[in-house]
Amino acid sequence: MPFENKEGQRVPNVTFHTRKDNEWVDVTTDELFAGKTVVVFSLPGAFTPTCSSAHVPRYNQLIPAFKEHGVDDVLCVSVNDTFVMNEWQENQDAADIKFIPDGNGEFSEGMGMLVDKEQLGFGKRSWRYSMLVKDGVVQKMFIEADVDGDPFDVSDADTMLTYIASDAKVPSSVTVMSRKGCPFCAKAKEMLTESGYEYEELVMGRDYTDRSLRAMVGTSSVPQVFIDGDHIGGASELEAWLKA
Repeated sequence: MPFENKEGQRVPNVTFHTRKDNEWVDVTTDELFAGKTVVVFSLPGAFTPTCSSAHVPRYNQLIPAFKEHGVDDVLCVSVNDTFVMNEWQENQDAADIKFIPDGNGEFSEGMGMLVDKEQLGFGKRSWRYSMLVKDGVVQKMFIEADVDGDPFDVSDADTMLTYIASDAKVPSSVTVMSRKGCPFCAKAKEMLTESGYEYEELVMGRDYTDRSLRAMVGTSSVPQVFIDGDHIGGASELEAWLKA
């Protein structure tokens, strides 16, 4: 049966048991939500495929855009303990997202989102959803359809950002494939930085091989720059693209 939409209602009153600097620290929902505009996305489990490869990374990438449009905090909630959530946050390099351990499932249950995933050996977990919360009151919820499997269609970061600000400028996805000691690679990275582009760098011998590069672009020369799914090329092609 469909999940209940909690728009217009207050979030559950829950205390989360967290670990910070090797000490137990209790964090209440009031501390997390009172007087703030907060985006929450909740998911089935830390280190699971969709959660780790898509859900968390995109929210992490769009943090600046959320902040620019009035969001104070972005919370990732999962029915996992604080040790797992802390390790996952570090693994995801997501220091700007607050990872909230709903270890006993109290928050998820209060939201009506606690589901049985015993068939996977998970026990009780949260259904995948996202919500915009202002001063503790749910303003908008995006709940994944109640179908088999693990749907991921509406609780993503882009859907939430579009709801908050339809004209929000989304940062480009940029990758630079480089090699250590390559002056043209350094030039390409410098041009991207000067033009305001953040990028992910993949280094030959560490992140990919010469064979992989040839398979992708038909050459082993570097750098090779990709922006929003388009292959731009090397440093000279990037310079022309930036000037266009």
